[in-house]
Amino acid sequence: MRALLAAFCAALLLGGCAAVGPDYARPATDLPGAYPDAPADIPAKAAIPAEWWKLYGDAKLDELVASALERNADVRFAVARIEEADANLREAGAAFLPEIDLVAAPQRQRISSVTATPLPSSVPLVRNDIRLILGTSFEIDFWGKLRRALEATRALALGSRYAKEVVLLSLAGFTTQAYFSLRSLDAQIAFTVATLESRDEALTYVRSRARGGIASDLDVNQAELARADASFQLKELQRQRALAEHLLATFAGRLDLQLAPGDLLVLPMPPMPPAGLPSTLLERRPDLQQAEQQLVVSNAQIGIAKAAMFPTISLVSYAGGQSTALSTLLSSGASIWSLGFGLTLPVFDAGRYEARTQAAEARQKQAVAGYQQVVQTAFREVADALTNVQQTTAAEADLQASLAAARNALRLARLRYESGYSAYLEVLDAQRTLNLSELVFVRNRQARLSASVDLMKALGGGWSGEVAPVPNAALLGVGGK
Repeated sequence: MRALLAAFCAALLLGGCAAVGPDYARPATDLPGAYPDAPADIPAKAAIPAEWWKLYGDAKLDELVASALERNADVRFAVARIEEADANLREAGAAFLPEIDLVAAPQRQRISSVTATPLPSSVPLVRNDIRLILGTSFEIDFWGKLRRALEATRALALGSRYAKEVVLLSLAGFTTQAYFSLRSLDAQIAFTVATLESRDEALTYVRSRARGGIASDLDVNQAELARADASFQLKELQRQRALAEHLLATFAGRLDLQLAPGDLLVLPMPPMPPAGLPSTLLERRPDLQQAEQQLVVSNAQIGIAKAAMFPTISLVSYAGGQSTALSTLLSSGASIWSLGFGLTLPVFDAGRYEARTQAAEARQKQAVAGYQQVVQTAFREVADALTNVQQTTAAEADLQASLAAARNALRLARLRYESGYSAYLEVLDAQRTLNLSELVFVRNRQARLSASVDLMKALGGGWSGEVAPVPNAALLGVGGK
């Protein structure tokens, strides 16, 4: 047993040597020092709450997002992936400790009496053979293959947690934007209902003038056409609202969801979140952190491939007892043991292991390029969201002026028509212009709110302030050279 313990301690010492393959280092990302169109009057270290959707001040929206984060199937799938990754991580960590097996092998056998070497008459031909053995086979991690495998598995486990954060952030964003889309359709339906009522009144008025001989049948037909267009527009908007409600019900995990009409225009615009420095995206955005863990995996796999080119050294041993009777199995004279080392070294592989190493290095280069592309995409998404927020905000004042002018133009067109100074076509043009101005104003407000959601998502959701960079080795708890 002393020999077994000494061999085990030697294996642990050998396993503490440096691991082959490159240690991970975050690749350089060529990011500008600031975002284009970033406002300068917002403090970069301002905090955004984790539940950022509550900045819109809508209790129904808060309820729907909370339901989505709890009931949505994508969230349950992400949680199951985390559980799988944690189990794989425990399995990889167990490879550093020997597996000890208990083997019990009782048997009764008869041997031949007519062999080339005759047996003494004192040796029985039928006898018992009872064995009880504790055995182990333990690979010594001399080259760091197991440590690199643990590093890769730990990165996958960490990446699964970031993947869940990606799902939560995306789901909150999709639910919020679907809610804004539905409320936008509510506002458009309200405007269209008012338009339809106005055109009903206009049609009644034109028909009465036609009966009195003041208006022509052309005016009546034009009024009927305008009324039919408004009725069709209302039905189309109602269809779109039903589809938006179905989508929102799917996100929230409540398929029987029914929402009463609301008003998009009463929703407050949240404060502009601080963009900060582009480099903070690497710590804020979970999708970038997930992509980096994939890069850690590909980097560790180079070490695994290189370690396969070196000798595999294993400790094989067992200890136990062997006897012809169960009563003497544990006696001192029945003890048996064995201690041995196994070494496997590729002598000729026709370049197979070298090719595997080169393939792993090529996959690592692909992962670096993919990671840098994800970083660039994240920068573009923030820049796009900043531009969209600013431009839709600036456009709202113009659209308000356009809406006021369209309403006044319709009022004047009606006065001119009733006074006989213009044809009914001017009234129709003014009605269409007002209807279009109302819908464009609502859609711009929706675009403004959606752009603010895009900005929240692009910046990684909520945060408490500037995030200090954390070395990836510290996150992983990985050492070695």
